[in-house]
Amino acid sequence: MTEPEMQPAINFILELDKLKGVTRKCKPLGLERYENSAEHSWQLCMLAISLAQQAAEPVDLNRVIRMLLVHDIGEIDTGDTMAFIEEGLADRKAAELAAVTRIFGMLPDHTGSKTSGSDNSGNPGAELLSLWKEFERGETPESRFAHSVDRSMPVLLNLASEGQSWKENGISYERVVRRVGPEIAAGCPAMWEYLKVKLEEARGKGYFAGTAF
Repeated sequence: MTEPEMQPAINFILELDKLKGVTRKCKPLGLERYENSAEHSWQLCMLAISLAQQAAEPVDLNRVIRMLLVHDIGEIDTGDTMAFIEEGLADRKAAELAAVTRIFGMLPDHTGSKTSGSDNSGNPGAELLSLWKEFERGETPESRFAHSVDRSMPVLLNLASEGQSWKENGISYERVVRRVGPEIAAGCPAMWEYLKVKLEEARGKGYFAGTAF
């Protein structure tokens, strides 16, 4: 490939480097800094591989991993917001869609005159955007499993850190169960059965903020 043909992919991958600078609310175990969205996405992929046999329905694991790799890319423009903050959700989702449309649009379309459709093999940007939208809709077995993994990982980190981000951000036991329980149970029932017990134990240990909201 010539330099002009290579440059769009290089520009794209360097744009993705900005995801390393998007901080989240959980801290990596044993560290004082907060995790970033890029390492969060990597960890979700590893969790999905580990839990694939426990998915509620048979899933295409490769598709799940690709979905998890792209699901937070819009945060390059919008930043991260805790899943528990539901106010302004529609506006945030619109902003994320605009962001991923911009970022995935950096990749060239090699399909020529072929009309866009389900086969995006010559248009990697369109394929990635399609995966992002599939995750957001949550209507396929793969997207439901991906959602369950995405919701599970912060819970696991908080359980291992004695509720670090829950305490810092005023999150109650009731709010955690209400927000993450249905999505985890829909995509990975075995994980939710495990977490229900651990969350109840964590409540007894004082891992949550005291106010239920």
